[in-house]
Amino acid sequence: QVQLVESGGGLVQAGGSLRLSCAASGRTLSSYAMGWFRQAPGKVREFVAAISWSGGSTYYADSVKGRFTISRDNNKNTVYLQMNSLKPEDTAVYFCAAGASGSWPRVRYDYWGQGTQVTVSS
Repeated sequence: QVQLVESGGGLVQAGGSLRLSCAASGRTLSSYAMGWFRQAPGKVREFVAAISWSGGSTYYADSVKGRFTISRDNNKNTVYLQMNSLKPEDTAVYFCAAGASGSWPRVRYDYWGQGTQVTVSS
């Protein structure tokens, strides 16, 4: 089992940047593909980005492609989401998730963090 803790959220103006971190404990992160998801008020949770077990492959939602970058440091047991050119519609609670099974990029995510709030003002 793995525990996930997100950090790095906050309030930023449109056009600004934030870097989210997801620290894992309990098991080595290299056992999992990792994903970031977000949920805005009144909306369903949506996929944002994913990175494969080794970090060799990444996958993004169309809405963030070219603006967000997912990366991982398995030595630090941490996954990152660099968010640039932020827009008010990026406002949401961002969650990281870990999955050990599935066929890339259709990972089955079994573990979830508690989320970190990102608010982008116009």
